[in-house]
Amino acid sequence: MDSHLQSYLVLVMVTLATFMIPTFAQLTPDYYDKVCPEALPTIKSVVKQAIIREKRIGASLLRLHFHDCFVNGCDGSVLLDDTPFFLGEKTAFPNINSIRGFEVVDEIKAAVDKVCKYPLVSCADILAVAARDSVAILGGSQYWYQVLLGRRDARYASRDAANVNLPPPFLNFTQLLANFQSHGLDLKDLVVLSGGHTIGLAKCSSFRDRIFNDTNIQPKFAATLRESCPRVGGDTNLAPLDASPSEFDTTYYKALLYKKGLLHSDQELFKGDGCESDQLVELYSKDPYAFARDFGVSMIKMGNMKPLTGYLGEIRYNCRKVNY
Repeated sequence: MDSHLQSYLVLVMVTLATFMIPTFAQLTPDYYDKVCPEALPTIKSVVKQAIIREKRIGASLLRLHFHDCFVNGCDGSVLLDDTPFFLGEKTAFPNINSIRGFEVVDEIKAAVDKVCKYPLVSCADILAVAARDSVAILGGSQYWYQVLLGRRDARYASRDAANVNLPPPFLNFTQLLANFQSHGLDLKDLVVLSGGHTIGLAKCSSFRDRIFNDTNIQPKFAATLRESCPRVGGDTNLAPLDASPSEFDTTYYKALLYKKGLLHSDQELFKGDGCESDQLVELYSKDPYAFARDFGVSMIKMGNMKPLTGYLGEIRYNCRKVNY
């Protein structure tokens, strides 16, 4: 074969192969700036209205992003309903009758697709932005951080993966750290991201063991909680995760210093023995700006967990189901 022809064929094959390989593009803060500059302001507007209707929804939207990222990466899979082909994450033990806010995500998706005149914004990106906006709305401008964008949506979800990967509230510190490390996060990320529990409520079933069996709990605090969370019954009764559940602040860390963490996994972050985790809890309890700074950094780091980019995944028309 002529050497020029051979070289040409090799070039053609390499070019074709290049087009066939998915592009593992980096997430960027300006992903939608040119294609739909109204996308992010629209998300913020819908989130703000949802929080005005019900302040608790801010915590729910933050939690959705966390529960999405910890199961096969930040790919919107947590939003998928069950299908004949897979059991999704919604019915996993850590999620069933627990995660909420799906209607608000639907509302955001409809508003964004309308303003962009086409489904350009992924459901995974909606979760990332809605989480950030919730934090900044409930905590103030110091809690605003720049979300990196360009995620695409998964076409599959796994209940089994959710059961394995999401940390339950009864884990001890060693188990919590191992869980976070398995996702590429470290001890500081664990302490910082747990600070998301400064907003929202938890069900009696998630803290009953702590208020009846734990020793590292303030006695009066435990006694008060037992009034609404008895040994038997009242599983769905709610208690605030800290004393100001509608404000994103450092009250959560202050509570840990006095053994008033609601969940067993919360109090595991502060044992009072001067370890690294203790030192971070003490820092954030006194310095809201340190917490705000570090929270943004860890949220961006979490948001970078195995996103689908380039030709991988899809941009869903409906966040609850894959495109067909």
